[in-house]
Amino acid sequence: MSLLFSVLNVALLIACMVVLALMQVKRYSFAKRVLSSLGMGIVLGIALKLAFGANAAVLGESLPWFSLVGDGYVGLLRMIIIPLVMVSIVSAILKLKDARNLGKMSASVILTLVLTAGIAAMVGELSALAFGLDARQITQGKAEAARATSLEHSTDQAKTPLASKILEIIPTNPFKDMTGARSTSTLAVVVFSAFLGMAAFGIRKKYPAESELVQKIVDAAYAVTMRLVGMIIKLTPFGVLAIMATTLASTDYGAILNLLKFILASYTALIVMFTIHLFILSAFSFNPWIYVRKAWPVLTFAFMSRTSMGTIPLTIGAQTKKMGISDAIANFSATFGTAIGQNGCAGIYPAMLAVMIAPSVGIDPFNIGFLASVAIVTAISSFGVAGVGGGATFAALIVLSSLNLPIALAGLLISIEPLIDMGRTALNVSDAFVAGAVTGRLMGEVDMAVYENPDADMDQARAV
Repeated sequence: MSLLFSVLNVALLIACMVVLALMQVKRYSFAKRVLSSLGMGIVLGIALKLAFGANAAVLGESLPWFSLVGDGYVGLLRMIIIPLVMVSIVSAILKLKDARNLGKMSASVILTLVLTAGIAAMVGELSALAFGLDARQITQGKAEAARATSLEHSTDQAKTPLASKILEIIPTNPFKDMTGARSTSTLAVVVFSAFLGMAAFGIRKKYPAESELVQKIVDAAYAVTMRLVGMIIKLTPFGVLAIMATTLASTDYGAILNLLKFILASYTALIVMFTIHLFILSAFSFNPWIYVRKAWPVLTFAFMSRTSMGTIPLTIGAQTKKMGISDAIANFSATFGTAIGQNGCAGIYPAMLAVMIAPSVGIDPFNIGFLASVAIVTAISSFGVAGVGGGATFAALIVLSSLNLPIALAGLLISIEPLIDMGRTALNVSDAFVAGAVTGRLMGEVDMAVYENPDADMDQARAV
């Protein structure tokens, strides 16, 4: 009987995918298809949970097929990250009038990411205080205890000095990094591509014939890569559908109710920080409503997939095609934004945990000195998280261990981790957008006519 229900569940998924395919044939906009897939995924996921919540065997047989679509799509996005980053950065540098702008651009992107992470930490602190979060009020079960033990064993990696973590992004073997062998591989490829681009830029006068050949090769590689990106982006609605359905079908709703206050505090902080992003954009003469409209499909996918890295192609495409930001800035901000200054994972989350855990060791969470130290440590550590796997968990380990707070208590939130991670990831990607927009404005490399045109390349999949 369970096999029959499993087949029916998969048939429902296929039926939803057929609807999305018909919408594409009828030329519905990319945004409408993504939102439709989101709605269908929510309904399907909740329906599966309500229908088979007491029979885990049915979901255990069905969800792997859902994951085949959702995780398969994310896998395809990850597949194109390295070639996209390489050819885009080299191509963008070759288009620069002055290679010295590369240093200014990188510094601006990184500084924006780190500063906003500090602001995000303060927002997280205020939210935790406003909701009265206290780790002593949370009950610890078997899963939480196991998570706490695991976290305690991870402290050595989290305590790696900042200088050593920065050193890890140097591509001592760029070909190995192109395979994604290390947690720092993507950033290492960025560094290698930047050097490669500068080298190609530097031979223009001395070797004009060779330089022209390099330019043609890079242009051809860029055209092919962007075509590949376009092919994969067209699959976004199907990926969102499967990911959303899988997430809701496998969510523990009981845990959500038990930790509802922390969830509300987290999303309050995330919404406040997103609003601050809009104010920052306004300060640099960007219409925030246009930004929301053009970034929304990308932020929606980031929310559903919980992967900043997998969202890189979408983030780059939205910045260059919809917002008029130059290729170089778009690539640097999108890539660095996945590992440096993450506002959700490395800003709000560890700061909230620090405030929540402080009373358990006799620290007054309202103490101004304590709050200031948390904000400073979080901002600095947000750069130290660069290239370290584990995202929010490692950011929390670094901050808590730096403040001599018990890290095991961070394991109390394992049951709701996927739910809050969705919002954190979307905010991380939004910060990458902000870093790109601010840097583009400062360097005069934003085509405001493209940004302000509400119809400029709104269907990203068709454009590329």
